[in-house]
Amino acid sequence: MNVATLTVLLWGLLGVVKTRTIERAEKMEPRTTWHLAMNLNPSDGHMMSYTVGWTDDVFIGTHAEALTNDYLNRLVWRHPVSYIAIVRHHAGEVDAVKVFRFKESDRSMLSRFNATDPGREVVTEGGPLQVSVSNHAQNMDEDTIFSVGGDLAFNWIYTNNGHRVVMTGGHLSTVDSNDDKTRGLGNDLQCNPKTGVSIKKWASEVLNIASGYFYLLGTDFGAGWKELGRSGRGSFGNYAIFVSEEANSFPGPGYKLGLTVEAESKPWFDWHGGEVIWSGWYILY
Repeated sequence: MNVATLTVLLWGLLGVVKTRTIERAEKMEPRTTWHLAMNLNPSDGHMMSYTVGWTDDVFIGTHAEALTNDYLNRLVWRHPVSYIAIVRHHAGEVDAVKVFRFKESDRSMLSRFNATDPGREVVTEGGPLQVSVSNHAQNMDEDTIFSVGGDLAFNWIYTNNGHRVVMTGGHLSTVDSNDDKTRGLGNDLQCNPKTGVSIKKWASEVLNIASGYFYLLGTDFGAGWKELGRSGRGSFGNYAIFVSEEANSFPGPGYKLGLTVEAESKPWFDWHGGEVIWSGWYILY
């Protein structure tokens, strides 16, 4: 395809827009593979709290039980990625999914979670690219990821509290407060969130949005609550984190997950001063 033909194609697709000279256009297959980076089971006896796993740079769990127990793939965790999907599932069957685009595409999950000073970083932009929820999904009004909107924020730190993954549409405690009201994935309500030191007494894997002590989910939480006679609610499901370089859509409810997931990559356009850059199936440079 020559420059003139491609320019006409872009005009035909988009109407009258300002274009620029394209020196070379190379056809490529879209990289549409999602890789399982982490799985959280809040009732498997292993607590992936704020201080466990996220920055340890170790492999956690096994491939065979990757979608039934806590799991972290160290190789995937160290690889730069552009998209993230948070998938609530039951034994590998998708219940609900949200897909986001990271603001920065040259960073790995490990580097993002290591950024704890000052932390409190909103890492995605534009809100979710996709929200898919099963008609049979339960407790969606209390789910820490799916009951609120906004973008993803990592390392939400305030006084002696830390939460690894939160939604900006939920309650975000101010940096100098100690209200214990933020909810998310990978939590600790009594730690040094910048150094990762904790006695794990008030740590938990998943906290939901419910009021009172009903926010404890599953069985994987610290002894502090157990000493008070508190018990967690039944798990809403596992939470899997998939990442990708290019895939920006994810299979919906009912899909059976694996360590990798193939999905159709939907083309999108970046606008820079009225210029159009195709970044789906063509690379322009």
